Amino acid sequence: MIFDRDGDTTLVHQESPSVSTFLSKLAEAYPGLKNDHLIMNLFSLEALTADRVLEFLPLSREHKELGKSFVLVSDSLGYDEVPEEISLVPTIQEARDLIEMEEIERDLEL
Repeated sequence: MIFDRDGDTTLVHQESPSVSTFLSKLAEAYPGLKNDHLIMNLFSLEALTADRVLEFLPLSREHKELGKSFVLVSDSLGYDEVPEEISLVPTIQEARDLIEMEEIERDLEL
């Protein structure tokens, strides 16, 4: 697992093709990441399906409750194939843009 930190955003890359392995390693590293906005680069995961993406939902919920963004990046699924509660975009740049928009929304709510 590779972490690229840029300010308060961390881009997480996974070299293993397994969602289970990715989530296991992410759970181990999460205490050091929970204060950052997280972008999960899922391009290397084989056979990514909507059901596999749902495995990220508990962590996504937990992270968003902390007031931080949690965005999945994959071009193998459309955003309409996953629940609205999961933030899924096709590119890293769109993930960064989404985080910026969510930050503005959080600021307006205060």
